[in-house]
Amino acid sequence: MLIPNRTPDVKEAMLPPDYQRILTAVRQAAGPVMARQVGEMLGVDVSVRARLEPLRGKLVRLADRGWLRKLPDGRFTTRL
Repeated sequence: MLIPNRTPDVKEAMLPPDYQRILTAVRQAAGPVMARQVGEMLGVDVSVRARLEPLRGKLVRLADRGWLRKLPDGRFTTRL
């Protein structure tokens, strides 16, 4: 599995580098963020939807595996 489930024995360093950058960007945000905001922090051309959707997919994958939390309004935040 490319993105492992978050468990005590799985470290963030085991994630692919682009996923590590996403986690860092979400962590550095002042609060919950939308995919567009993360894209801006990472230098993604957010004006093109086709560039933003893969990033949104990665954010959802990180949330599904326990690395992030996806709020009901679609924003993402770190897990405590």
